[in-house]
Amino acid sequence: MGAPEPHGGLDRDTIVAVATAPGQAGVGIVRVSGPDARAIGQRIGGLPLPARQALYRRFRDGSGEVIDSGVLLYFAAPRSFTGEDVVEFQGHGGPVVLAMLTEEVLRSGARLARPGEFTERAFQNGKLDLAQAEAVADLIAGASEAAVRGANRSLSGAFSERVHEIDARVVDLRVFIEAAIDFPDEEIDLLADGQVAERLSWIREALVRLRADCAQGVKLRDGIRLAIVGAPNVGKSSLLNRLLGEARAIVTDIPGTTRDLIHADLDLDGLPVEIVDTAGLRVSADAVEAEGVRRALLQAEQADIVLLVSALDTNERSVGHPSDEPVPEGIDPDRVIFVLNKLDLTADPESVRAEVRTEDRVAISATTGEGLDELRSRIRERAGFVPGGNLFTARQRHLLALDRARSATDQALALAADSLPGELIAEELRAVHAALGEIVGEMSSDALLGEIFSRFCIGK
Repeated sequence: MGAPEPHGGLDRDTIVAVATAPGQAGVGIVRVSGPDARAIGQRIGGLPLPARQALYRRFRDGSGEVIDSGVLLYFAAPRSFTGEDVVEFQGHGGPVVLAMLTEEVLRSGARLARPGEFTERAFQNGKLDLAQAEAVADLIAGASEAAVRGANRSLSGAFSERVHEIDARVVDLRVFIEAAIDFPDEEIDLLADGQVAERLSWIREALVRLRADCAQGVKLRDGIRLAIVGAPNVGKSSLLNRLLGEARAIVTDIPGTTRDLIHADLDLDGLPVEIVDTAGLRVSADAVEAEGVRRALLQAEQADIVLLVSALDTNERSVGHPSDEPVPEGIDPDRVIFVLNKLDLTADPESVRAEVRTEDRVAISATTGEGLDELRSRIRERAGFVPGGNLFTARQRHLLALDRARSATDQALALAADSLPGELIAEELRAVHAALGEIVGEMSSDALLGEIFSRFCIGK
């Protein structure tokens, strides 16, 4: 496994799409890629196009009427994003003018690009491997600064390089084993000196480390869903507002104020978090409130982490070991963090915090913010997210591929320990190689590629 290689099955049509977001803006870009891109650019721009020079042009339709004016850029293959001839019309960002310009490109022989087709062509032409191509979408969708930096690391090849490093060791060991199988007269005892087991152990340990970093990368990309639940008037909406740093939810002393779900996004030290504030949990004859309670429980069941909020007993200075709010049926207790609120109303907040603190319990004041740093830390720990470092974005399919690779490596180690034939070990290594190849796209089905690129935005 080395640098990306061109892939077969490349569609040679010339494609076009608006490459900027929908809506009105100062600048809008129409991107064209394919064998006819330069000719189309020259016809609409009116003059020959030198490569890699920004030229001011009037963009005209077939009758010579001006559609727009702006910058025209031509990137000659293979020195372009897609590896093909690429032309960009950079004009004004009105949706009507961009539609008119796109329609003129279509009349010139291009077709509309499919979602992700520009990046797909970059992959097919060996400009990016599959993990890097996916990082393009992750960069666009980055929900935090850390996610954007992680996507850039994946795009630059940080993730792929580690995959290639492990795969090179796998290939070397396969060559060693298969050479011994092919030349039995040399009487090479594969397993006697422990070399095969030692090299397999290195591969397994590298896979474990990469899998752990990859799991962090998945959280960096996908984030987590966090539900705030509890009885009425315990401070759930106040906690939401304090976490967000803004008054997003209405807070009153009237029980049942929150009746519908309130969704908000939070960047928790690089971890993207979708927070859902819910209606207070209680039996109610009010049909609207009862529906809110039903939705609250459903959100809690589906959340990655549940903050189960209750109010501290403020009548005593010391609360001993308070009974936590019971975990509602259907919610996994392992996903629950018990949040004891209204610390500011106790006589000795610091003593209370220390007294009630456990691995799954934290005392806070949503009013003053005391204890919030500890709560944020508990959320990160429960999510298994460690901020900082050289994190890269990753996807669930990468984790599954690494799990298959590690499973095959474990099987190869077991075969080596039992002194079983080298052919069996080589077959397990072939499975490791195939699993790693899926990550970077060297052994990926057309169905998988179609699924990945269909999720991209059009124009990228």
